[in-house]
Amino acid sequence: MTKKFWLMKSEPSECSFESVLARPDKTIDWFGIRNYQARNFMRDEMSVGDAVYFYHSSCPKPGIVGLAHVATKAHPDATQFDPDSEYFDPKSDRNNPRWVCVDITADEAVELIDLATLRQYSELTEMKILQKGNRLSITPLTENEYFFILNNLVRKKK
Repeated sequence: MTKKFWLMKSEPSECSFESVLARPDKTIDWFGIRNYQARNFMRDEMSVGDAVYFYHSSCPKPGIVGLAHVATKAHPDATQFDPDSEYFDPKSDRNNPRWVCVDITADEAVELIDLATLRQYSELTEMKILQKGNRLSITPLTENEYFFILNNLVRKKK
């Protein structure tokens, strides 16, 4: 199976990269996704080992803050069945769950890479996060986009 590449956004007040790194296993389930397209990415396209850029959104300094990877295949998101959860879905059926999640393992924190920085590079103009109106919490990256960011912005040449 071919490795895929993803940008996954989380509000740090909900789930920060630092909080995932602080967990003993450095892993968290990517719960609460209630957009069908993002759900379909997790359910149909993500595989264990896929590379992830962890992105903080809706905060004073949004941007890529960490490297991570997909640790499990998609499985039912437990929050859909919890009536006390803000992600509860009364229409979801335990025998045929509507919502899934994957587990993400944090690998390494990186120096913040914000949108303004990403916009500076013609190699990244097609990135979904840079397109007007794109608000998805999970977007695919091309292999070229992933490695351009890794080689030129994360692992800066000194």
